[in-house]
Amino acid sequence: MVRFGLTVVRHGETKYNKDKILQGQGVDEPLSATGFKQAEAAGLFLSNVKFTHVFSSDLLRAKQTAATILGKNKFCKDLEIKYDARLRERKYGVAEGRPLTDLKAMAKAAGEQCPSFTPSGGETLDEVRERAKDFFDFLCRLAVELEQKEQDMHGAASRSSGTSEEQFVFPCTNHCSEAELSSGNSGTSKTLDANILVVSHGAYMRNWIGYFVSDLNCTLPANITKSQLSSVSPNTGVSHFIIKLENGNLLKPEITCVCLNQDSHL
Repeated sequence: MVRFGLTVVRHGETKYNKDKILQGQGVDEPLSATGFKQAEAAGLFLSNVKFTHVFSSDLLRAKQTAATILGKNKFCKDLEIKYDARLRERKYGVAEGRPLTDLKAMAKAAGEQCPSFTPSGGETLDEVRERAKDFFDFLCRLAVELEQKEQDMHGAASRSSGTSEEQFVFPCTNHCSEAELSSGNSGTSKTLDANILVVSHGAYMRNWIGYFVSDLNCTLPANITKSQLSSVSPNTGVSHFIIKLENGNLLKPEITCVCLNQDSHL
């Protein structure tokens, strides 16, 4: 059994976020003063979680958020952040740098609705989902390889003597129901083979989580509504998942969502 934690955080606020202007991939805005405060708050919220890996979109707003979160962490301030273009925001083509209202007007003129409408030069939702799927497959392979290395080096008996489980525990709030806590963070196989932090973007994350739910039958907290599931995460909203791969089977990951887009730290 391979088991790893996945914490996904949206970047902090930028001026373009506040003004409801599309950034996509072509506008590389830094965090605003509010955005840095949000990232610091997220870092404090996650400060007791020992991450084994950190990945971030290579766009500036995500890179600054990831660095700020790690800077507040008690265990892994010096962990290398790996930047990956597969985590970039959805590309909005001609709509980038323009108000969100312009995108909605383009969609209406084309007889379509957001977010399924694709402006000229932009990415389709299927193309974004393919990027997300490719990155998640990469994470699953990474976790399997780590578990295999651990087995080769020490044998199964030493698993229990690894990193303290307390350092892996996600700081659950009232957004997390008892069912998710008991299924995701307790039991005999508590040790995680990896604990991964990913910093990305709103539309990308909504698409990725949609893939988890529709394609991989992700188990959701009982209190999640359909509108919450389809809405974009708030800036520095935190989602946490436990992924199990029975016998290292990459084709059938079992995913439990512990919390979705939670922002109690703000």
